[in-house]
Amino acid sequence: MKVIVDFAEPGSIPWSIVNDGVMGGRSTSKMEISEGGSALFEGIVSLENNGGFASTRAAFQSLNLSGYAGVILKVRGDGRRYQLRFRMDDASDGVAYRAAFDTITGEWLELKIRFADFQPSFRGSVLSDLGPLDPVRIRQMGFLIADKKEGPFRLEIAWVKAAKEDALAIR
Repeated sequence: MKVIVDFAEPGSIPWSIVNDGVMGGRSTSKMEISEGGSALFEGIVSLENNGGFASTRAAFQSLNLSGYAGVILKVRGDGRRYQLRFRMDDASDGVAYRAAFDTITGEWLELKIRFADFQPSFRGSVLSDLGPLDPVRIRQMGFLIADKKEGPFRLEIAWVKAAKEDALAIR
């Protein structure tokens, strides 16, 4: 496996916040590194003013995942549904490839997601006329909550690793 991000390692890449305020919404969030060596993405989702999402993302100078079939991520959530998202460019807006995952309140999970399962989307709508995610061209990674439920959320992320096909097999 190849480590994409491990929050227990010093010098983690910087993460930025993009919430629904970009379109008038009122959701809030933050991303912080905890003393326990994980990242904590938390905040409050608000549906006011046509809002309803909060996200965090990081950009990579070079992240060639050629030869890898997907990712394994270790997360602990609050029972809500989140998305892992990749972008193949440096743009702040545009097409993102998304894969949703569910969490179990208070439990650490290791989730396996194949690159082939990521769907291209733009502002919440799935796009059917684009090709698949190209792991060689990934430039950004992020997490998003947009489950149409108001209230607080909390997602801890320990790490995300690229994995070969054999590591993604369900055992």
